[in-house]
Amino acid sequence: MELSSRYVPSETEAKWYHHWKERKYFASVPDDREPFTIVIPPPNVTGVLHMGHMLNNTIQDVLIRKARLDGKNACWVPGTDHASIATEAKVVAHLRKKGIKKSDLTREEFLEYAWEWKEKYGGIILKQLEKLGASCDWDRTAFTMDEVRSDHVIKAFVDLYHNKKLYRKKRMVNWDPEALTVLSNEEVIYQEETDTLCHVRYRIKDSDEFVVIATTRPETIMGDTAVAVHPDDKRYHHLKGKKAIVPLVDREVPIVFDDYVEMDFGTGALKVTPAHDVNDYEIGLRHNLEIVDVLNPDGTMSEATQIYIGMPKEEARKRIVKDLQAQELLVKIEDLVHNVGRSERTQSIVEPRLSLQWYVDMKALAKPALEAVESDEVEFFPKNQKNLYRHWMENIRDWCISRQLWWGQRIPAWYFGDDVFVAKNAEEALMLARKQLNKPDLTLDDLVQDEDVLDTWFSAWLWPISLFNGFNDRREMDYYYPTSVLVTGWDIIFLWVARMIMAGYEWEGKRPFDHVYFTGMVRDKQRRKMSKSLGNSPDAVALIDNFGADGVRFGMLMSSPAGGDLLFDEKLCEQGRNFCNKIWNATRLLQGWKTTDIPPEDREILAIEWIKTRLTKLIKDTNKGYAEYRLSEVIMDMYSFVWNDYCSWFLEFIKPEYGEPLSARVKVEAIDLMETICSLLHPFMPFITEEIWHRIKERSAGEDCIVSTYPVSDVDYPTSYEAVEFAKEVISGVRDIRNKQGLKIRDVLPLEWVRSETAETYFSTKGFRSLVMHLGYLESFTLTDQSEAGLGFIVGKEKLSVLVTQEVNVEELLEEKTKELQYQKGFVAAIDKKLQNERFVNNAPETVVQNEKKKWADGVERIRLLEEEISRIRS
Repeated sequence: MELSSRYVPSETEAKWYHHWKERKYFASVPDDREPFTIVIPPPNVTGVLHMGHMLNNTIQDVLIRKARLDGKNACWVPGTDHASIATEAKVVAHLRKKGIKKSDLTREEFLEYAWEWKEKYGGIILKQLEKLGASCDWDRTAFTMDEVRSDHVIKAFVDLYHNKKLYRKKRMVNWDPEALTVLSNEEVIYQEETDTLCHVRYRIKDSDEFVVIATTRPETIMGDTAVAVHPDDKRYHHLKGKKAIVPLVDREVPIVFDDYVEMDFGTGALKVTPAHDVNDYEIGLRHNLEIVDVLNPDGTMSEATQIYIGMPKEEARKRIVKDLQAQELLVKIEDLVHNVGRSERTQSIVEPRLSLQWYVDMKALAKPALEAVESDEVEFFPKNQKNLYRHWMENIRDWCISRQLWWGQRIPAWYFGDDVFVAKNAEEALMLARKQLNKPDLTLDDLVQDEDVLDTWFSAWLWPISLFNGFNDRREMDYYYPTSVLVTGWDIIFLWVARMIMAGYEWEGKRPFDHVYFTGMVRDKQRRKMSKSLGNSPDAVALIDNFGADGVRFGMLMSSPAGGDLLFDEKLCEQGRNFCNKIWNATRLLQGWKTTDIPPEDREILAIEWIKTRLTKLIKDTNKGYAEYRLSEVIMDMYSFVWNDYCSWFLEFIKPEYGEPLSARVKVEAIDLMETICSLLHPFMPFITEEIWHRIKERSAGEDCIVSTYPVSDVDYPTSYEAVEFAKEVISGVRDIRNKQGLKIRDVLPLEWVRSETAETYFSTKGFRSLVMHLGYLESFTLTDQSEAGLGFIVGKEKLSVLVTQEVNVEELLEEKTKELQYQKGFVAAIDKKLQNERFVNNAPETVVQNEKKKWADGVERIRLLEEEISRIRS
């Protein structure tokens, strides 16, 4: 089928994606094949495709398509995350526009609106992934709040509770005053910010003395219940047993002596606000201090402040500063740069808050999960992520899993007074209550279910298990689990990766995945993380529309080393689009060649043997690259092979003279090679490869590139390979001289080669001489005992000369040869230094050392030939 003049992605992508789905190529059911399983890091149901999604899902699709080509039962399970905080915030905002307040609704009414919103907007990102070419098994699409996943979440909570790995306790927590919920430590992002440091006088009772205390949070002064100093601080020994007066509210508080206080920091005196600081809370416990909470959940001042009730804390802070100044209690204000914790979801400043919450005992789960990664039972790529993982696991803290929201799985705990009953449902909880309390007459109306929901990550950590209904269906679980590889960003190594590993060992007794491939962050050319706020993140869908899905996939992966950040530039996508056009035009060129039954010429056979040997090396390298998740290197190698080896050299080697036919056998070989290229490239660029696949040959139903066999090649023609590699250098040398002398590409020239053992070998290789003459447009190519005339150039250790009739600029030629000589001397000196290094010689593999010695010897010979050439030119 003849190709149009240019490749138009929009005309092929939707067509082939529909075809693949219709043929059920993405679907997977257990059978006798080896499974290759990936579970998608579920994007938020509120989300749209961004650059991080593009990178992560392109990598997953490359791996799953490669597994499919390898004949494995490829299963890529998609799904979305209910994202409790983010989704509830969006629904609340959506309702607000309609004039509806969440507080005016019952829980059930709110959830109806939330599910309605999810059904309307929740599938956008999955449709966008289809546009990217993601070959997920869409029949398996899951949602972290659907029935199966929720069943797993509830069972996990009940299991942990009854195994004493889950508990409820009043502790200091991270509070998001905008989302009105607690956050885990990993959901708080710390960043340096400029703040003001207020130095405030605290009067000592029954004296004229003051203690000056510096604080960045004057709005919490009304919650102070002590002033603390270090026991060894002699400046304050005389204050033992005395009391301080809290400014503005005139509360008398004790002066306590505690080792936590740093004597050399500030004035050495610390205001203690147990309700609003984790460390202050610990001091309060040690000294039995009163707890005064001056902030409401929404960040406004509480009644406990006495004087700023209901005022937003930011406004209260300004008023307090003014009031302190008015009472001459403010010594000074200075700027301070310090770390401020903000909510990952709402960006609001996180408030420490004393609250009764549910926790998972992480120390009880951590040991097997740490050992699994340390021993490479779960193997990380790149390896350096093990250090980060180890540090976190060895210093692990308990996980606060309750959230003060309605969107999520409601905590399966029921209360009768102070007694708690944890069960899968209300009926089981009632049975437990009747039995444990010995109250057979209790009814469901007597029990009150916990109002909170579980942290979204509590659902996500069960993802590899719940996606295969692992608690209920062993057939699928035993076949697909553990999964093959998890592809994710390193930034959620704690939030998700570590917890999934812990869950795997807790409920399955084994790892959830064999490998974890950590992608880097997508950054702009200035190394800034892409974000909406910076305005440096391109519209992902618009990129696909502009450059085609294959072009974007290519661009993302060309600069994405394992674990390394991707410095994204749209020019990479443009390069991907150009690569598509290169393949398209190469196919058009092939199709346009007329054929005849004449046998191939020797140069054509030599070229075929060379490209097949080169292909064998490429396939070995790509398989190694896949195994090590060096996908950017794989695509770079393929790009080089297609653009340089196949298009720039091989097609030129076999290209017939204008108007002349090509050997039919040679064309078949060239088309077979293009077919192989399609299979090789398909995981990275699925659309154009499927299109070309069907354009170059007639195919029967079901004979599609997506389900072809990944190429296997063990063809090796070392002599032919070396001969052609040398021929390429010779042809390039001739072309370089043409360019410098202003000669046309087709001006025929004589070429001489000073006789040597190498020259004799290659001249005896069938097709070598005619190949060089064909592509070098040479009048003749001969061996000579000594070339005294012409323009010389060196290939390896071999000296060749082009005989030209044009007058040569001797000074320019001498300058060029002198520069080349200086370069070669520097090259040899660098290798010589390496070989003089005993550590290198003794520790490097023998093959590496021998290779360096060969490079040194070749360099020395090139220096000799250049010096001879310079001497000849001067004479």
